[in-house]
Amino acid sequence: MSYVKVWADNQQLNKNEKNKLKKDGLSVFDDIPYYAKNGFESIPKDQYMYFKYAGLTVQKPQDKGLFMLRVKVPTGILNHKQAVVLSEIGQLYGRNVQDITTRQSIQYHWIPLEKLPEIFERLKKVDLTTSEAEGDAPRNVVGNPLAGIDPNELFDTRPVVDEIYRFFQDNPDFSNLPRKYKISVNANIYNAGHAEINDLAFTPASKVIDGKKVLGFHVLVGGGLAAKPYLAKQLNVFVTKNQVKKVAAAVTTLYRDFGYRKSRARARLKYLIADWGIEKFEERVLELTGTLPAAGKDETIGWNGGFFFGVHPQKQKGLNYVGISVPVGRIHSDDFYKIAELAAQFGSGELRTVNSQNLIIPNIPDHSIDKLLKNDIFKKFPIHPTFFTGYAMACTGNEFCNLALTNTKDKMLELAERLDREVQLDVPVRIYMVGCTNSCGQRHIADIGIQGLKLRTPEGQLVDAYELFVGGHLNNGGHFNERLKGRIESSLLSDVLKDFLFYFKKEKKQGETFYAFTERKGKETLQSLLDTIISHYEQ
Repeated sequence: MSYVKVWADNQQLNKNEKNKLKKDGLSVFDDIPYYAKNGFESIPKDQYMYFKYAGLTVQKPQDKGLFMLRVKVPTGILNHKQAVVLSEIGQLYGRNVQDITTRQSIQYHWIPLEKLPEIFERLKKVDLTTSEAEGDAPRNVVGNPLAGIDPNELFDTRPVVDEIYRFFQDNPDFSNLPRKYKISVNANIYNAGHAEINDLAFTPASKVIDGKKVLGFHVLVGGGLAAKPYLAKQLNVFVTKNQVKKVAAAVTTLYRDFGYRKSRARARLKYLIADWGIEKFEERVLELTGTLPAAGKDETIGWNGGFFFGVHPQKQKGLNYVGISVPVGRIHSDDFYKIAELAAQFGSGELRTVNSQNLIIPNIPDHSIDKLLKNDIFKKFPIHPTFFTGYAMACTGNEFCNLALTNTKDKMLELAERLDREVQLDVPVRIYMVGCTNSCGQRHIADIGIQGLKLRTPEGQLVDAYELFVGGHLNNGGHFNERLKGRIESSLLSDVLKDFLFYFKKEKKQGETFYAFTERKGKETLQSLLDTIISHYEQ
């Protein structure tokens, strides 16, 4: 290793940090063949944490020897061979189910321990990996799923993403961070990379240098969600494409060496920046990078929410991309294969995963669009989805996740389908559901966020319940949604939300978004409304 673990003598390190001083997380790949041969019982429980470095989490119930497995897909771009292999893994090892995550990765469940070496070998042959898809290391690099084909991008970010992905991937200098670390690279002017909720984000910018307009990036640091969310703050620097790796290495080095390792609840980069202040953090970055130009012009003009439904022209004349709805990101692997084959038959074979848990087929010639869309698969995965199901997201939930308190995927889909039947609107409403405070389903930036918890009934029974949060977005720097008081039993959730949205329909202006409506009406009005609705159903 080419760095010194300056925190090694800290007497207040948490248990995970003490373990990581003894053994690097990436070494788990050396251990897995032994465990796969000798069975789940051969894994000491204190070794479970290392499996995250292989993109693996022991799936509940934890005595069955099954894993949740996540595969990195940098900026969401898959070639045809990669897409086919991902579908085969789901069919052969994952009970024909796979999820598209909010970080553009592919996730499986029910993966048997003994099959892991086979799966890793299949992925390696097509240049995919699970390594560091979890764990205290750089996660999947997210960004514009339309990179290279996007009429609304300043430039093609694929080479930049590839450079920093390969720089950090399996790099022992950065495999021991205080906690997870999320990077976004995006040059789409509608904030397709969700910059403000990442630890490190590069956003589209320009600057006049020596009389010439130069295209590049601004840099945001310290974003993150979970129980204490922070919106990322901007450094006063302008970065060209060939400087991104240098800046990313500097920011990550500071996080590695000075990030907090005492409590895992307070270990993300956002806490270090909150304590240091953005000015001090910027100074320390520049000490490592050398002088950089001051910030230029922010070229971001809005936020698309990560939704690209329908047929749209690419910047390549005569070619189009097709945005497909995958309800709450869950898809059967044989359906994923069918879509991959359509991409090969009518396009270039590429598929793109989106941070809204959806899919894009790019590079479809004008003359092939009608033929493509006649396929029956688009009845199941429409290109013009309904306003609730199409704009719903959900984390994994307690079906598989050890941290989630409540069901999410099935509950969110059931809820959205009912709303589509019974509440007709002129605008979509983004409803995101999470099963705990970690917010893998990004409920903080939803029009309506739904967070699961447990509630004890008057009879003493512990039941699933949910809370509502309203008014989240990532426009103009972003705004996290705000909690409305009131715990809603699972059995009442769809009734309560239906009445809540009936009020929105009755009181909204033509074309008014839910966020604009929330701003106009105010939180107090919506709180009073929710109180009345809950009281009605409880009685």
